[in-house]
Amino acid sequence: MTEMSSNSGSGGGAAGRIGIGLELDATHLKILEVLRENGRVSVSALAERVGISRANAYTRFEALRADGVIRRFTAEIDHQRAGLGIVALIFVTVRQQMWRQFRAQLAQMPEVEYCAITTGQHDAMIQVRMADVAEVHAMVTERLANIPAVKATETVFILDEVLRRPYVLPSDHERERGRGTSRRPGSAPSPEPEQGQGHGQGLPLGKMRFVGAAEGRAALRDES
Repeated sequence: MTEMSSNSGSGGGAAGRIGIGLELDATHLKILEVLRENGRVSVSALAERVGISRANAYTRFEALRADGVIRRFTAEIDHQRAGLGIVALIFVTVRQQMWRQFRAQLAQMPEVEYCAITTGQHDAMIQVRMADVAEVHAMVTERLANIPAVKATETVFILDEVLRRPYVLPSDHERERGRGTSRRPGSAPSPEPEQGQGHGQGLPLGKMRFVGAAEGRAALRDES
């Protein structure tokens, strides 16, 4: 089913063209926002939340599925309660002539939750969830190390998963940009930090400088 969404229902202008012809507008994005909160919401509740008719909500929902925007529905579990409380990132350096073997071997490892090819020092990043540290160690030293395509690995354990969203949408970025530029009429702009103020002296915005413990203690003594 294909829907020319720019000519039907409510919503704003086109946000982007995807798939084989469905054009996403503001109403489609709102539907995806609601489904992000509850993928099992009824069509009637979906229509009410988005502010469109039930028939329009159903048509748009089916168009999102038919065009491949919505790929599938799945359950989100509590990994800790499921017995997989250890999360690790394994950075892999791959022998460049053996990428096909690496991909084939990785596909046979059901404990791998996610894998991405990356730029930088390593070639790939693997995320795994295990019951304990010993299982992670065994996977790295006994399974990954025995794959001829794997040249080297580096393992990092995740201490706390601060934020995990099912997916992000273009509307999220637009909303954030709107917050960044919005200012009450007549209000003064935020003052620029003075040169030399704080430990970030002379650093561009968004960069951090780490101060050693000895240097930090010396600074505290000077201030006192």
